Amino acid sequence: MSCDATGTSINVSNLGWGPKPGLFLVRGVNFALDAGERLAIIGPNGAGKTSLLRCLYRGVPPREGKVEVGGEDIWQIGSRQVARRIAVVLQEMPADFPFSVRDVVMMGRIPWREGLTGWTDEDRHEVAHALEHLNLKHLAARQFSTLSGGEKQRVLVARALTQKPEIIILDEPTNHLDIRHQLEILNLLRTLKLTIITTLHDINLAGDFATHVALMCEGRMTAFGTPDQVLTSHAVSTTFGVSAMAHPVPGNSTARFSFSLETA
Repeated sequence: MSCDATGTSINVSNLGWGPKPGLFLVRGVNFALDAGERLAIIGPNGAGKTSLLRCLYRGVPPREGKVEVGGEDIWQIGSRQVARRIAVVLQEMPADFPFSVRDVVMMGRIPWREGLTGWTDEDRHEVAHALEHLNLKHLAARQFSTLSGGEKQRVLVARALTQKPEIIILDEPTNHLDIRHQLEILNLLRTLKLTIITTLHDINLAGDFATHVALMCEGRMTAFGTPDQVLTSHAVSTTFGVSAMAHPVPGNSTARFSFSLETA
């Protein structure tokens, strides 16, 4: 299993988290995805999106509820096993990695490493496969810190893929990228057979990319469903406090949106 890996289901039940008892940043979140489905989580700043992601990849333990991957509670299996099943690409992009692109991508193999043994032929094969799949072979020897934003993002996705995950979680993967690189990253993710959960700011990109969309506001998941079910003028206007106008697209069930600050 390499970049041809397949996804698994994820089920989130009554999830709640906060920095201390009684102070919740996320609460009452429920949703389920089948293997290979793609979820875009959208909402205003401070809605709890990043806090929710931290619970999903076992970054923090929930104060309420649970997260199940393939029917297993992620806090009932070992951290190494979780790292083999869930890969993460965070929004904070390291700028000064003193490593080559190949070295950074090889870091994704750490969950599969046994003891103090060196890299195996399988490790090198997985890295070569990921570099080729993301069109990074020509950059393999380059220092990570010298790359453009779009190139760095592709490297971090390649690192995630070498983990052979079933689920990949991304926090704003298009942040700070120009339009071309935004589309390239999302088109790449769409080709994968993995279960994908990502936060996105751009509602139109989310509607095009995802099989499911979740709206979040003030720590609650206020809507979950297919893009055409969730992304309505009323729901988007209410969530973001703007006037959102939906424009039907011929041959596409998901509308495109324009926005203004006028009262919805």
